Amino acid sequence: MWGLFVQIFPYVIVYTIPMLITSLGGLYSERSGVTNLGLEGLMLSGYFATAFFIKLVQNTMPHNLCIALGLLAGVVCGMLFALLHAFASINLKADQTISGTAINMLAAAVTVYAARMITGSGNIPILMGIIPDNIPVLSKIPVVGSLLFTRSYWSSWLALGIWAFSWWLLYSTSFGLRLRACGEHPSAVESAGINVYAMRYFGVLMSGALSGLGGGIMLVTYSGEFNGSVAGLGFLAIAAMIFGQWKPLGILGATFFFGFFTTLANVSQVIPALGSVPTVIFKVFPYAVTLIALVFSSKHMSAPAADGVPY
Repeated sequence: MWGLFVQIFPYVIVYTIPMLITSLGGLYSERSGVTNLGLEGLMLSGYFATAFFIKLVQNTMPHNLCIALGLLAGVVCGMLFALLHAFASINLKADQTISGTAINMLAAAVTVYAARMITGSGNIPILMGIIPDNIPVLSKIPVVGSLLFTRSYWSSWLALGIWAFSWWLLYSTSFGLRLRACGEHPSAVESAGINVYAMRYFGVLMSGALSGLGGGIMLVTYSGEFNGSVAGLGFLAIAAMIFGQWKPLGILGATFFFGFFTTLANVSQVIPALGSVPTVIFKVFPYAVTLIALVFSSKHMSAPAADGVPY
């Protein structure tokens, strides 16, 4: 059993990382007081932008630089789409649920149309990606080395760094306190001389940047081509954020939980011990557990008080 876990663990991490980054993006937005259901669309925009940029320069630029700039293109594109949501939600005081849904629809339409204009089909294949590698010395550590430092992607460590930075920023700095206060009592924040609009813009733009990065990482680690869909990872990221009670540590655990069972569902048919279990059981299990957990913990959920409330 341990050998099986070690075998599938790298795939769990690969699937979890894009979801983790996107969920952290949603955390910034909702902690600032803006509901963002558009994570799927923001992720899709970064997915497209990364594929488009890499396809343009993959034959003329060094491998690592091409991937890094491609991911940066995904970040910028995600922020541009998030800017639309921020303007509608903050300046125009539009219904944030409708605005987020519109972002999902707009991103899906624009990216697929652009892909068809570029390649003649809805797909944009790329010829390169992040190459997993063993980390010297650390990969030799018993147990831990085979799990965390063998055939690891540098994007995974980047994501964990972003997670740690987000935890520090939100809970150990005055800026993070102000951002979270905007999602709890924006009028009190404004009375203290803080620009609530600016703080909320920061939160929404961060959601776009991180969601775009999540889409880009999905492309260069396991997808390999833009195909017009991120397979619902953006919606899973929202579920993980809620399941994790809008806290970085909870989000880390929730995304790993989703990633583990989704990976198990994908590989179950080639594992003799699991072959007799219907695949749908593994696919449904995380959602069923989430629903049950929400039923019993909804009274104790700590969602930002002003989340989704225009100011």
